[in-house]
Amino acid sequence: MADRSSKADEILDIAEAMARENGFFGFSFREIATAVGIKSASVHYHFPTKDDLGVALVQRYTDRFMAALGEPDDPARTPDTAFRDYVAAFAKAAVEDRKMCLCGMFGAEILGLPLTVASETQRFFDLNRQWLKTLLARVGIDDAEVQDGKALAIIATLEGALLLSRAYADPAAFERTVAGLGIANHLDDRR
Repeated sequence: MADRSSKADEILDIAEAMARENGFFGFSFREIATAVGIKSASVHYHFPTKDDLGVALVQRYTDRFMAALGEPDDPARTPDTAFRDYVAAFAKAAVEDRKMCLCGMFGAEILGLPLTVASETQRFFDLNRQWLKTLLARVGIDDAEVQDGKALAIIATLEGALLLSRAYADPAAFERTVAGLGIANHLDDRR
């Protein structure tokens, strides 16, 4: 991701908050401009189209999310610790931020998203899927099909837990969902 001005970062911060609350179609350049305290043309200066803004949003979100996770095969962390960190990244969205995962929100809208934004959204899920598959291989799950199925189930569970947390306006619903499904056991179950 290229270096951005502080104003462009401020625009992205506001746009991300709006998108995580209302989706890609739930905010306008005018609303962003008002929140930042600039003219709408200034938003267009940094991001000529909403597609450009959407791509930048998803790229930044994905890059930050993956960087915060670290490498799944880092020998300095046990697989259990890496997995707990992964779950905690989603829990932060529900409990601390009280928002949806940006890519989960865009994933729900994917059929209507501009292709460039949809592609970046899929990249988020692809990177998460690969991260989990690498972690699952680390604990001895060698079958690629089993790795893939477990990775998809974990992502679906966490995104679904975020959705339920939002639907019930109850951040603790995320933790209850994760605990109720025994997601922490996904690393131990070699089947």
